[in-house]
Amino acid sequence: MTTARRDTYTPETLLSVAVQVFIERGYDGTSMEHLSKAAGISKSSIYHHVSGKEELLRRAVSRALDELFGILDEEHARVGTAAERLEYVVRRMVEVLMAELPYVTLLLRVRGNTGTERWALERRREFDHRVAALLKDAAAEGDVRADVEVRLATRLVFGMINSIVEWYRPDGPDGRGGTGRQEVVDAVARLVFGGLRKAS
Repeated sequence: MTTARRDTYTPETLLSVAVQVFIERGYDGTSMEHLSKAAGISKSSIYHHVSGKEELLRRAVSRALDELFGILDEEHARVGTAAERLEYVVRRMVEVLMAELPYVTLLLRVRGNTGTERWALERRREFDHRVAALLKDAAAEGDVRADVEVRLATRLVFGMINSIVEWYRPDGPDGRGGTGRQEVVDAVARLVFGGLRKAS
């Protein structure tokens, strides 16, 4: 991993470096020494800003969770039919995932071994339940098919969206530009709602 230059070090760059190290090594496999080397600063400098690696983890997953929960407060997530709100939420989830790729990737990899990880998992479940409720409402309103159980449909939708972290790269593997964000958003929406919408 490329280390950060000391003269450009800020708490934000420390968080960015920490997220990359957590993703590469796993949270449990990361020590403060690893973070220190990757950031190009001393461990004491890190402790000047955070209490330890778990605080860095909490800041990182909080960033992803705040962005995701923020979607549910946006006007188009609150106004309209359940199906319209659901499609808006799905599109915005994909946008947030790509915009905050490292942070969402880390969020999706927490396993519940620490208090912070258990808190993050509980928050993820809460978000999932709120999206599932939208899908259930859309089915009740007759706008999406009712022959697929809501929990199963929700898991499949989240599975498709979450898999994006495994392959999406803003610059593409060759550094010459990957799949455009809007292209991914539109493709997910077409696939999800082409399958979910009730046949007329």
